[in-house]
Amino acid sequence: MTVEIENLRDLIVRPQVVLWDFDGPICRLFAGHAADRVADDLVNWLEGRGLHGLLTESERKSLDPHIVLRAVDRRHPGSDLVDELEERLTQEELRATSSAWPTAYADPLIRTWQAVGSRLAIATNNSPRVVRTYLESRGLTSCFAPHIYGRTQQLNHLKPDPHCLNRALSAMGSAPSDALMIGDTPSDLLAADAAGVPFLGYARNERKEKLLRDAGATAIVPSLEPVLKLLRSGPQA
Repeated sequence: MTVEIENLRDLIVRPQVVLWDFDGPICRLFAGHAADRVADDLVNWLEGRGLHGLLTESERKSLDPHIVLRAVDRRHPGSDLVDELEERLTQEELRATSSAWPTAYADPLIRTWQAVGSRLAIATNNSPRVVRTYLESRGLTSCFAPHIYGRTQQLNHLKPDPHCLNRALSAMGSAPSDALMIGDTPSDLLAADAAGVPFLGYARNERKEKLLRDAGATAIVPSLEPVLKLLRSGPQA
């Protein structure tokens, strides 16, 4: 455990609203449909249109489709090019849902948190269409709907900007201090900090944990199992 049990209990029994990142804490979206290949496909699509110079060398080699998308948006904000690139990414994400791996203990944790009275929302950089498709496949839509806040055509609102978290808090009538964000990347942490929401990091490996720690995260779990056990045991256990 990378966070003390008592500190973890205090963190998870307090919130009235739990905001979840999607890709990571709920599932590995690109487990069977590699994200680096998707990024390469987006780069190749741009280059096929004579737009090789639109990306820096590091952006072309980032292996992260969101980095490619944001880079194009910075140079051509609100353009048809960005809209088409975003739709291509959404279609790739939709294809990925069929082979996504559910994160261990995520499904029962979601159901348990709802059962004990917390309200749940998704705050993600993925398309909300993708989130809904995955949640429907797991029978989890009712745990979150209608509070699914994902990527819009305003790409400057992607995390680490707190826009999707603020949308969730506003729609649910929650103060930031009464909420909790669960995420697995530094951008999740930075968005939570900017929104004033306490943060619990999920790090499935040492690399993820180091990235979160380097970004300033202090509460990190390598598995959702202890969160589920504590929630089931109640606040006084």
